[in-house]
Amino acid sequence: MSSLTAATAPLDTTRLRPARFVHVVYRTHRFDEMIAWYQKVLGAKVQHYSPVIAFVTYDEEHHRVAFLNLSIIEPEGPKDRRDRVGVDHLAYTFNSLRELMENYAQLKAMNILPYWKLHHGITISLYYGDPDGNRMEFQVDVYKTNEEANAFMQGPGFAVNPIGVEFDPDEWLARLRSGEPEANFFERTVHLPVAPLRNP
Repeated sequence: MSSLTAATAPLDTTRLRPARFVHVVYRTHRFDEMIAWYQKVLGAKVQHYSPVIAFVTYDEEHHRVAFLNLSIIEPEGPKDRRDRVGVDHLAYTFNSLRELMENYAQLKAMNILPYWKLHHGITISLYYGDPDGNRMEFQVDVYKTNEEANAFMQGPGFAVNPIGVEFDPDEWLARLRSGEPEANFFERTVHLPVAPLRNP
């Protein structure tokens, strides 16, 4: 039997791909109306609600749809395409933090870099923009169960900062490659500063 652990076992770094699609985020000026509509249409429940951002789900995922309130984020109206209503981003999840970080390295080698690197508390996420400015999130779940994720979303850390804290993916990748366990990265113990919103 091999003595290698999950942290030290070689990772197959042939072109890595997300495991599955997980959520969509909408930008809207009709914040409460949109939330109510998706609750009705999807039979969804609200997981977290603040004046700026809300999360809803209809199944085992901690959130399937999120809404950004443009009336607060951009009260003076849209400045360009990225500030208008519609899809903010689509999200895809990876099976492990190591896969997410190795995918970061593969994309970096192709000169594709994330414009936002966030520890959300419930996920660790890298955001990319395509040539048209469409945004996507590559993420890994922090918690093993939906109940644990829900508990964090209902706790004081998420109330203080539902957006996230920025991190350095190069530093994290180096630590993971040196054998540091993924578990060391998951718990978000620092909730401030709140990461400023960024665009590709």
